[in-house]
Amino acid sequence: MKTIYKCLIPSSGRFTLPLPKNSLILTVQVQRESPVVWALVDTEKAIVKRKFCSIGTGEKINDGLEDDLFYIGSFQLNDGELVFHLFEIME
Repeated sequence: MKTIYKCLIPSSGRFTLPLPKNSLILTVQVQRESPVVWALVDTEKAIVKRKFCSIGTGEKINDGLEDDLFYIGSFQLNDGELVFHLFEIME
């Protein structure tokens, strides 16, 4: 069955999300002061761990990682004082 999941994410750093295989990340936004990812998922598929990282504007991107990043979207915290950019780490 297809449905939409909502996942809270950290505002900065690397993290993994357990999602059904072939899930489609729809967007990243801030909801109630917390960054959130919404994904279209098929609940009948096996769960896989997908790797992501959130990088603040001006932060250094780890050497070698920049070639493995797929941009998802950007979000702002603290009334726009902090801007972060969410990427999936592709392997």
